[in-house]
Amino acid sequence: MITHFDTTGFRLVQDNTWQHPHTGDQITVELVPGPLNEPYWLEDLAAMRRKLAHSYGEAGCLIEATPVEIDGVPAVYQLSKFPHPAAPTGQVFSATLYLAKSTCFVVLTYLAEEQGITGMREAQLNVQLGMPKNWVLPHPYDPELRGRLPFHRGDDPAWDSQFPEHPLSRVRAWFGRTAGTIQVDPAFAALPDFVPSRGSD
Repeated sequence: MITHFDTTGFRLVQDNTWQHPHTGDQITVELVPGPLNEPYWLEDLAAMRRKLAHSYGEAGCLIEATPVEIDGVPAVYQLSKFPHPAAPTGQVFSATLYLAKSTCFVVLTYLAEEQGITGMREAQLNVQLGMPKNWVLPHPYDPELRGRLPFHRGDDPAWDSQFPEHPLSRVRAWFGRTAGTIQVDPAFAALPDFVPSRGSD
């Protein structure tokens, strides 16, 4: 599985779980036995993205799903948002890496939640952009999708530098810093690659 990645500023709070003492952001690593339950994967990027968008849309919204290579191992980076499960307002943002092999897979997740006054990024951008009628955008992976949370102009990474402390900006920044530092166990890397089965669709 993953043997090392940069946890600077985080403290280990339990096995394979780290937390930032100031923001509350959390990182977890999990090795899951068995093949990944995905009918599409890297061999069909459009179908994979469409399927993931619908899966995430049931509870929130998939913002991005991108193939990456982690220490020589093919992986998929998924950025998503969900309503805060323990608050009446606000959202939780997640950056997740899936490294899939034929007999198991690794999930590395970074979670950051809105705290205090929520929705400030969206509100300020709406004013800045002149209250655009096209604030909500068609989902890039399926324009017909209507998920629990909308895909909107505020999700664009172009705004992250303007709102560096927003949880969406933090999860993107974490992935940008961390992806190149991850080390994978050679025994895991040597396993046969995951090949999806259409029977699970």
